[in-house]
Amino acid sequence: MKLREPSTQLRASEQWPACDVADRRHTAPLRQVFERPNRQLLQQKNVRTVGTCQPDGVGEESPALRRARVPVKDVPGSDNQAHYSRSVRVVIADPPAFTPAYDHELAAALARSGADVELVTSRFRFGEVPTPVGYRRSEPFYPLSSRLFQRSRLRLPLKAAEHVPGTAALVARKPDVLHVQWLAAPELDARLFRPRVPSVFTAHDLLPRRTAAKRDLWRRLLQRFECVVVHSEHGRETMIELGVDARVIPHPVFPSDPPRADDGRTLLCFGVIRPYKGLGDAIAALDRVDGARLLVVGDPLEPVNGYRERAGDRAEWRLGYLPQAEVDRAFSEATVALFPYRPELDQSGALLQALGAGVPAIAYDVGGIAEPVRRYGAGRVVPPGDVESLADAIRELLEEPAALDEARAGARRARRELTWEAAARAHLDLYEELTTRGRR
Repeated sequence: MKLREPSTQLRASEQWPACDVADRRHTAPLRQVFERPNRQLLQQKNVRTVGTCQPDGVGEESPALRRARVPVKDVPGSDNQAHYSRSVRVVIADPPAFTPAYDHELAAALARSGADVELVTSRFRFGEVPTPVGYRRSEPFYPLSSRLFQRSRLRLPLKAAEHVPGTAALVARKPDVLHVQWLAAPELDARLFRPRVPSVFTAHDLLPRRTAAKRDLWRRLLQRFECVVVHSEHGRETMIELGVDARVIPHPVFPSDPPRADDGRTLLCFGVIRPYKGLGDAIAALDRVDGARLLVVGDPLEPVNGYRERAGDRAEWRLGYLPQAEVDRAFSEATVALFPYRPELDQSGALLQALGAGVPAIAYDVGGIAEPVRRYGAGRVVPPGDVESLADAIRELLEEPAALDEARAGARRARRELTWEAAARAHLDLYEELTTRGRR
């Protein structure tokens, strides 16, 4: 069911309420929804009745009458109005299944708000994914390559071949809105991806690392979307440099409530281990803070033996793609989470998992990562690459109970405010804007 503006397209039973035959009075109809002076929609209590000799249509009212005197028909209350205005059919597309947790939370939140949602993706190769709640999930992309070779580069030629029919089927769909999370093969997508319906792209990584230098390629691709969504003001500024206007919808936290079991001295590095994550800087800062210990939790995509030798017995390593119970245990034991990232991405899902678990963060001021930490007072932000400042911030939070309590309170504020419900409302407003524009 397509989005529609409040209008005379309501069912006949809603449009023409039964009149009272005894006194021949009836509810006056309306050709459009009017607003109060403070821009609030008129509600049911504002409907008045008219007699047989009184004008009962907008066209019959005297122009001299003020807006407040114009008769209106009964419009749905705020709850019903939100429902019929937001019954939009949305396809969320994450072909490579890069962000299954984000996809699930957004799809479920949209469904709770009344949208008809399908998540179109591929098999996630590294563990279980959440069961769909209120939405549908299909996995037409990469049926063979997602099951073979794991991370071996041998899968790439097969994946490229499978990308073509998957993308063709995706663009042939006819939802009200197509919302793409990742363009997995931009060189191919430049030729194949030409959406036929209102479309949105979320630039999670702004310009993905592998193809970031191909700015002209990305400019052409992004300009095919009616709107690009980013998670931070930094992301919006980056898009402007590409000549692409973007809408900021902050990345919500992933809420959880693990029991606090930390010893007041544990630093956490969490997430997939890649060179840009700055694990070396975290270990260097650890060397400068007496009594601290480091907990490293994540799936390594780079060799870690050198890191392990440098950290020695002050670090504990829990490697691999861990189940949720192990993730919760790590956050339960963490006093502070560290994000000494290099400037290669805009926002961090690992950071938002930490804040969602009530764990404060210390982050380098890169990309949009610092924005939620700074906005909610959920830790400390230090200059990028400055290991001394990183160590100073660690000492402050570990050695000053008031500072740690304040940072924990900031993490809880982020959890309260950066919700998936708020993100769903922002996305639905955007979808409605696009579909309304398309009907004009």
